[in-house]
Amino acid sequence: MTRPASFRVTDTGNRRALRDIRNVVGAPPYACPIGKRGFPDKGSLDDKKLTLVARRPATRKFVASLASKSQPYQQGTNGQHQEDGSQSQYNPPVPLVVPKSSCLDSCTTIDVDYNSSNDIALPMVEEMDDSDLKEVAMEDLVTETIPSIDICDSNNPLAVVEYVEDIYSFYRQTEVTSCVSPDYMSQQFDINEKMRAILIDWLIEVHYKFELMEETLFLTVNIIDRFLARQTVVRKKLQLAGVTAMLLACKYEEVSVPVVEDLILISDRAYTREEVLEMEKLIVNTLQFNMSLPTPYVFMRRFLKAAEADGKLELLSFFIIELCLVEYKMLKFRPSLLAAAAIYTAQCSLRGLKYWTKTSELHSNYSEDQLLECSRLMVDFHQKAGLGKLTGVHRKYSTFKYGCTAKSEPALFLLNTTL
Repeated sequence: MTRPASFRVTDTGNRRALRDIRNVVGAPPYACPIGKRGFPDKGSLDDKKLTLVARRPATRKFVASLASKSQPYQQGTNGQHQEDGSQSQYNPPVPLVVPKSSCLDSCTTIDVDYNSSNDIALPMVEEMDDSDLKEVAMEDLVTETIPSIDICDSNNPLAVVEYVEDIYSFYRQTEVTSCVSPDYMSQQFDINEKMRAILIDWLIEVHYKFELMEETLFLTVNIIDRFLARQTVVRKKLQLAGVTAMLLACKYEEVSVPVVEDLILISDRAYTREEVLEMEKLIVNTLQFNMSLPTPYVFMRRFLKAAEADGKLELLSFFIIELCLVEYKMLKFRPSLLAAAAIYTAQCSLRGLKYWTKTSELHSNYSEDQLLECSRLMVDFHQKAGLGKLTGVHRKYSTFKYGCTAKSEPALFLLNTTL
């Protein structure tokens, strides 16, 4: 089939196939239309001025950088450059192209003389004085900020770095609901705070024997206190309430939950399976099935991360705060304050001096002065941990598994610190 006359190529002139455009060895060079005006032709650098297209705005910082990189060159008396063959004696002026429109044909060339002592004349650039130079230098300064503690977990989806601050902001708003009245025992007629301490000290040993998660222990104590604050319990049912609270905490936190028979066995068969299930229904109805409350454990994890804690500081912090679980008087402190004070007390114990960083203060929202009252009580508990009858926490942290943390020296100097 022949091509129509309108599409026939009659005169190719100097046209070449696409494969022959500057990609065949020995192909003759072709004229570049840009070289006619915007750029110098080949071999004409010695007799033509170099023209550059200004691609960035002429800011004061950019002009200052140009002036700092300038080199002196010699200039003739008649306004022309001296061409004596010595290239090192001068550098040709670099003209700038100031585009008046998007077309290259409408560009104007401006010669910039770096050797001149006068101010640099550029469009839209004001004369710079000393204050301008200082302003340029100040632009490079970086303000000191507190580093983020979540950078290392940016690629960990379980760390939920994107909204972890929102989570802990919600914890702070709701932690009041997890607190109970510090004198709720006055409403109980058959039990007292000493019986509560005996129960929790025993549950800490049960928790250690069953190798349960740390979250389970803190939630167990929280369930017990919230239940006793709303429901009167007789003395012989207090242990039943304790083991049932641990059963509920295991169902909420653990992957592998202990069976009811195990809890009955650990209670020396003092209760039956039916009694445990009846107590379970009573507790969840009294608490309105609300088990999702922030305990000191969730704040411990966040504050330990802010403190850049190692294994030794972490163990000592948990040892101190578990001592507080047994003490009824510590119910007057919020969970977040207990966590921050435990870490602060542990740091003081390990370092031998008061230590609380700005990062810890920022993420805990507690200053050192706000922690001193709670911290001094913790030092007293630490000092007396191995004494008396309730030594379950001390025995637990005296094992090799917990690094013999209970043998660490308490920060006694905090007892003499004034508020």
